[in-house]
Amino acid sequence: MRKVSTGFVYFFGALGGLLFGYDTGVISGAILFIQKQMNLGSWQQGWVVSAVLLGAILGAAIIGPSSDRYGRRKLLLLSAIIFFVGALGSAFSPEFWTLIISRVVLGMAVGAASALIPTYLAELSPADKRGTMSSLFQLMVMTGILLAYITNYGFAGFYTGWRWMLGFAALPAAILFLGGLILPESPRFLVKTGHSDHARQILDTMNKHNTSVVDKELAQIEEQAKMKNGGWKELFGLMVRPSLTIGIGLAIFQQVMGCNTVLYYAPTIFTDVGFGVNAALLAHIGIGIFNVIVTAIAVMIMDKIDRKKMLNIGAVGMGISLFVMSLGMKFSGGSQTAAIISVIALTIYIAFFSATWGPVMWVMIGEVFPLNIRGLGNSFASVINWTANMIVSLTFPSLLDFFGTGSLFIGYGILCFASIWFVQKKVFETRNRSLEDIEATLRSKADEKEASLNAAK
Repeated sequence: MRKVSTGFVYFFGALGGLLFGYDTGVISGAILFIQKQMNLGSWQQGWVVSAVLLGAILGAAIIGPSSDRYGRRKLLLLSAIIFFVGALGSAFSPEFWTLIISRVVLGMAVGAASALIPTYLAELSPADKRGTMSSLFQLMVMTGILLAYITNYGFAGFYTGWRWMLGFAALPAAILFLGGLILPESPRFLVKTGHSDHARQILDTMNKHNTSVVDKELAQIEEQAKMKNGGWKELFGLMVRPSLTIGIGLAIFQQVMGCNTVLYYAPTIFTDVGFGVNAALLAHIGIGIFNVIVTAIAVMIMDKIDRKKMLNIGAVGMGISLFVMSLGMKFSGGSQTAAIISVIALTIYIAFFSATWGPVMWVMIGEVFPLNIRGLGNSFASVINWTANMIVSLTFPSLLDFFGTGSLFIGYGILCFASIWFVQKKVFETRNRSLEDIEATLRSKADEKEASLNAAK
């Protein structure tokens, strides 16, 4: 392993999250200008926003599973190249369809990053720090979103400012590629491909030369790496079913709570309640700064509070905030006070999301799947997440026209409270457990269930 610090590994390992956040967040401001210059209707606006999400589904489905065959690091480098090409393609798009295609290409890198990075960080991190290190991905996502808000405001005065907004993402993509050349491969992947000595060196560095921890972890990895790579049959098999249920459920609930409609369309919401365009973009930056601070706090406490508790606290806070925001929006047309209440509730809602469901979902899908199908499992959960994201985001402008801002978010609030039942009934705790211990528990419970079924025959 090259002599690099653990901080360097975690920073560049999570840097794809910054591009993820920037490329999904920048459209929230750019769409205000693209809409006017290209004369877009509601559905066309929805497609400009959602094209990245369609690409993300493809990227998560195609590139994610390939990491089980080619390694996490190589696919991260490929993602950086796709980010770069998609960003420049979007910036130079002459008309609607070229923009859509470029955004789909960009989305493939976003989807790949979402499937790869939680897995990569989880496999490199010691068990007692895995939540903190894995949630760096979400911190990078929120930092990328903030950077997008600042860029939107900075280029808002230019006629072709939206092109600079979209094209700026090429710079961090190039930085990610250069940093990725130095990153180590996942020790789990190295053991699977017969490079145990190299894996030991990486584990030694990441565990700060604690020989006993390295020996124990390497022995567990070698034992479980003897299993051949699984496929769709194993993913839907009895052993993995609890993990798959968690992956699918958390992926869907994270989106149907309305989180990304708020992130993507917040400036539009602000203008609807009476803000001017510049004021809306400036308010957006304030929310972005608050967002990053809250996510940073979440990173620090991730391994001190149970994952399930964080999800439930977040669901309650988000649900209440959405109800208050909906009420404020109903009266915002004739009351400045109501408009301000709506913005405060929206900010609190995003804070609860950033501290809980935002990072915890990605952390957990990187933890719950067994080694031999971890890439496939994370990819499948990411595809579900991006599909739900695309459906919610694509339908949001039309639903907003039909229901109005005052009513639409009530439905999202109800789904926040519905998620509490799912977490209590279907999610098992992963905090402070090694990936190998989680897998061993799944295997043990599957054996017990199979024995019980056989006895009942």
